[in-house]
Order: sequence, then C-alpha cells, then structure tokens
Amino acid sequence: MALPVADYDFDLPPDRIAAHPARPRDAARLLHVGLDGLQDRIVRDLPDLLRPGDILVANDTRVIPAQLTARRGEARIGITLDQPRPDGTWHALARNARRLHANDVLRFEGSSDLSATVVERDSDGGVTLRFDRTDAAFATALRQAGALALPPYIPRPSGPTAADAQDYQTVFARAEGAVAAPTAGLHFTPDLLARLEARGIWRVTLTLHVGAGTFLPVRGDDIAAHRIHAERGALTPETAAAINAARAAGGRVVAVGTTSVRLLESAADADGRVHPFTGETALFILPGHRFRAVDLMMTNFHLPRSTLFMLVSAFAGRERMRAAYAHAIASGYRFYSYGDACLLEPAAPDGGRSGETRPEAP
Repeated sequence: MALPVADYDFDLPPDRIAAHPARPRDAARLLHVGLDGLQDRIVRDLPDLLRPGDILVANDTRVIPAQLTARRGEARIGITLDQPRPDGTWHALARNARRLHANDVLRFEGSSDLSATVVERDSDGGVTLRFDRTDAAFATALRQAGALALPPYIPRPSGPTAADAQDYQTVFARAEGAVAAPTAGLHFTPDLLARLEARGIWRVTLTLHVGAGTFLPVRGDDIAAHRIHAERGALTPETAAAINAARAAGGRVVAVGTTSVRLLESAADADGRVHPFTGETALFILPGHRFRAVDLMMTNFHLPRSTLFMLVSAFAGRERMRAAYAHAIASGYRFYSYGDACLLEPAAPDGGRSGETRPEAP
C-alpha cells in the first residue's frame, strides 16, 4: 500500500529555523503535547512534567569532525564521513563523487599525511574509503583535518565556529562516532540533570551513532519505497536492567530523542522488555508501528517530509503532530537542531503499544 509523503509535508517559514541554540540550553521552549492538549513550557520545567520513578534514556554518542576536504591529484573533493563498517572501512558521502574510482588515493587537507584509498563508489553518490590508520591515530588525524558536519540549514559561510564545537555536543557525549548530534540531548545542563535526580527520576544512556542521512527528507512520493541507512548502536546489560526495573516499578520510559527511540524499539521484545543490544539498526518507524519500550518522547521539531516527522507522528498521531507543529510555527518556536523541543505523550493511553503494526524496516 502506498504511503504518500505529502501527508507529512508542511510549510515552514525560514525565520523559524534556529541558527544558534538557546542560552542557557535549558532555557529553550518546550511544547508539551499531552492527551488533553498543548502547553507552552520551557525545558527547565521538565522535572515538573515527569514523575518520581520515571527513567530518562539519552544517547551518549559524541560527534566527530566528519567534514573533510580531499585531493585526488588536482581535483578537490568534499568528503563527509557517514558510518564505519565492520571491516574497518568508512562509508562516506562525496561531492564530485563521479570523479572517484576504485583504488584512487585521496590525501586530506589539514593533516600532513592522512590518506585513504577508494574501495568502491556507490550508486547513491557515496564511497567506501579505507584510511591509512585506525583507532587513536585515526582520531588524532581526524581532529586535525576535519570539521563538524553541521546541517546545511545552520548558516556558517566560514565554517563551524569555536562556539559550535561546544554547542553541537550534548552533556551526555562520551562515545565518539556520530556525524550529527542527537539534538534533543542538546537542551540538558548539569543543573537540569541535578534537578531531575532530586525529583527521583532515574537516568541511563545508550549509544546510537547518528549518520549523515538521518535528517534528510524523503525523496519520491511513496514513503514505503524509502530506505534509511543503518546506524551502529549499543545498549548495555546494565542499562537494559535499569529500564526494565523502572518500568516494573511503575515508572515511564522517557526517550530523549528519536535516536534513543529507535534503539530502544530495536532492543525490545514483544512484551516491551528491553534486552542488551550491539550492532546496527535500520528500523524505520512509520504510523502503525506498535511501540513497545517508550512511554514519553522528548524531541526537537523536525523537517517536513522527514523520516523523523513520520516517527513522531507514529508515536503521537499524525493529526496531533500537525496541529502541534502549526501551533509551534504560529507561536514562534524555533525549529531543527539548534531549535526548541517538545515532550510527546503517546496517542494511545497504553503508551502507544497497541494497534496496527506495519513492517518495521520496509
């Protein structure tokens, strides 16, 4: 059955797109999308919107400087790292990829000797690269040669600033590997975390390394024909046990960001019990998905026609989300990575864990 992309389109005035984050971070606005309507709050209000015994689940991935400039002979080629592969290679997006061929050697500006060999060129404009070093040596060279791959809707004509290096990392950031930030986590501060803890709200982290294609809109007219790139993730036995214990005691699982949602749902069984997870997930959550592991979701405002707007529509209901976004646009909320946030209650009273189920990774 065709799923029209137009159902997830909306008009967003350009002046609603945030170029800089709120300061302090927890001063950002927070739209509470509840079963009884919409409430305009701020992120600092989050402890009052949650209950003692709830458990906050955040993504602790750390953004790497994934934007590189390479040369093949005299040709200058922009490279954006996307995902590492199990065999040690990297999938990357390349501008002017048509100039690249297998066995070409790329040398990177900003580092005197970092190089990579093209393993193959993909049909989608990507390339697979094998760098000349790994692990700590690669991380050091990347810091010298790379820059943050900020989304194109954050205008930086001269490149990312020193402030961006701080602003585009979450307070949870630990495990290096993301190309893009898990943006819902950008709103948290040490003070807010302390207040949540004092309120009796548990906190754990998982890891999902966000790839370059996460925030892209769906191309074409049929959602079911879209494919999303797999992303690497890990959820430890200790984290799984804490989530299951909190839920068994009556607490709610509060997922910070769509990345946390995708990994939690990938790690949950049919009864909603979360299990340890290590590997890749390409879970594409569409309306009709039976949510098993998530009771509340905190997330930013997403692009029209994006897989992320489809995910939040699956969780809270498409018409509710269209109404919430219309309210946010009219009320001056700020959108996208550096923008404001919303706290979503599920469309179904049981946490969204009922109803029709579509295939999870079409």
